[in-house]
Amino acid sequence: MPPSLFTSITDEAAIALDNVADRAANLVHPTIRLGVTGLSRAGKTVFISSLVHNLLHGGRLPLFEPVRSGRIAGAKLEEQPDDAVPRFQYEDHIRALIRDRVWPDSTRAISELRLTIEYKSASAWNRLLSSGRLSIDIVDYPGEWLLDLPLLQQDYRQFSDATASLATTGVRAELSREWRELSASVDPHAPSDEMLARRLAETFTTYLRLCKSDERSLSTLPPGRFLMPGDLEGSPALTFAPLPVLADGKAPKGSLQAMMERRYEAYKSLVVKPFFREHFARLDRQIVLVDALQAINRGPEAVQDLERALGDVLACFRAGSNNILTSLIRRRIDRVLVAATKADHLHHESHDRLETLTRRLVDRAIQTIGMSGAGIEVMALASVRATREANVKRDGHDLPVIVGTPMVGERIGSETFDGERKTAVFPGDLPEDPEAFFRSIDAGEPAELPDLDIVRFRPPRLEETGGGITLSVPHIRLDRAMQFLLGDRLA
Repeated sequence: MPPSLFTSITDEAAIALDNVADRAANLVHPTIRLGVTGLSRAGKTVFISSLVHNLLHGGRLPLFEPVRSGRIAGAKLEEQPDDAVPRFQYEDHIRALIRDRVWPDSTRAISELRLTIEYKSASAWNRLLSSGRLSIDIVDYPGEWLLDLPLLQQDYRQFSDATASLATTGVRAELSREWRELSASVDPHAPSDEMLARRLAETFTTYLRLCKSDERSLSTLPPGRFLMPGDLEGSPALTFAPLPVLADGKAPKGSLQAMMERRYEAYKSLVVKPFFREHFARLDRQIVLVDALQAINRGPEAVQDLERALGDVLACFRAGSNNILTSLIRRRIDRVLVAATKADHLHHESHDRLETLTRRLVDRAIQTIGMSGAGIEVMALASVRATREANVKRDGHDLPVIVGTPMVGERIGSETFDGERKTAVFPGDLPEDPEAFFRSIDAGEPAELPDLDIVRFRPPRLEETGGGITLSVPHIRLDRAMQFLLGDRLA
């Protein structure tokens, strides 16, 4: 999606001024802006907390070359540069993980954190030219906000048509029934009615929430702020809904349709454009976290919806290499990592399959945006490893299992767990041939779903050394993710 399709000349001028200011500051204080996003339940807060904790506390990061080679002298948190953006409350989140052994609250709004690394360059020439300091400005934002960006190239009629068409497919048809029936009963040319507008917005929001629920795990759910309104709750900018049946021609002044069109445009102007201009367009690198296991566990429709959402997400990125001109005028995101989280819910024998499935989910989007090679990577990881692996004997055979502490209330068969007792679980296997799995889905044929037993585990109890020093948060492939996203900037 070229930026010109959803930004005006004025927007581009403002973005260019921001980029010039950022680059000027970067000459004095080298900085990289890392965007962290993902769709609901993907683990954005956990990823950031673990990354920061491992860098602050000398974590086990063998695949992160600056740590492996001993070139990292230290890391510390510093004041973030944007005073108007809430700080990512790292201390609260890591306390929840380590002390309370509970998962921190999920991302509900944008936040930021600056981590500064002191390092020694691997190159003697670079040591002469570089300050040996790099600040990482981590920008955490909900993936639902990213899914709003395509709205900038849609008018109200296009938005209504696309939303109504999607709402009649699969399980969405039943979930959207109340909103669609109410919408079909109204006359778009009738005089605007505030109470009717509110009822339409409420039934539409209920439909989106039902789609997002754990039972459905659907991902394509714009407008994103309807599900996380914040201080805009109840405002006219969030009190509108698509109308599946629109009258031809220009909506009469003072009509319900005119009201909806005006509020839709206000949503784009007041919510979507500022996010794009002030935050998204200033990113250098990006990680998109994906809970692919949840979608696979919910069935073909959830998998297709996740693929659609990831396509919409990746199409928004200004992808490509930067040069002097682009870095000053139209900054591009030159590295994107798509990471399937919760790899610790599977035995390592299935990690490659999870990675292959995730790569297949984003293949079409990668081809569409023309980003390949060094610019994009896909991997399976666990930001915090909550399980360990073991083997148990069953019917004379070794069965690979994972061992952890299920969260309070988790059930396995007829057993309900209290949050204290550990158990071993055979999580099941992902399909050996992911292509056959997707071919069935694409053809609308019954797909052979993997028999997965996904259990929610508590964060681990951290080990201590002989001297009583608490070790850093355990993970799976966090170091590989850090090498891809940051390694070249610390060379």
